[in-house]
Amino acid sequence: MTFTSGEYRGYDTDRSVVLFSMIDGYKEVPCAISADAMDFLDGAKRTSPAQREQQFLRLRTSIEQRAERKFAAAELEGNPAGIILRSIDFR
Repeated sequence: MTFTSGEYRGYDTDRSVVLFSMIDGYKEVPCAISADAMDFLDGAKRTSPAQREQQFLRLRTSIEQRAERKFAAAELEGNPAGIILRSIDFR
């Protein structure tokens, strides 16, 4: 099965993460990336919450490639199990 793009779910201001999903065959895998990780990738500082969706879409390829690597390495967290990307994942 291939790991493919899912949906952009939105920005969670309480947790400072962008929520999105990936698809493993027919199963949706919940994913999140921290605001700090996206700013690190983008070379930005403190992107406003209103700009997070645009930032995610611009960085989507890099974000999804890293999510796929973590999935392949079975680095899942939480319940239900999903992928959480932090700035350390991009260093």
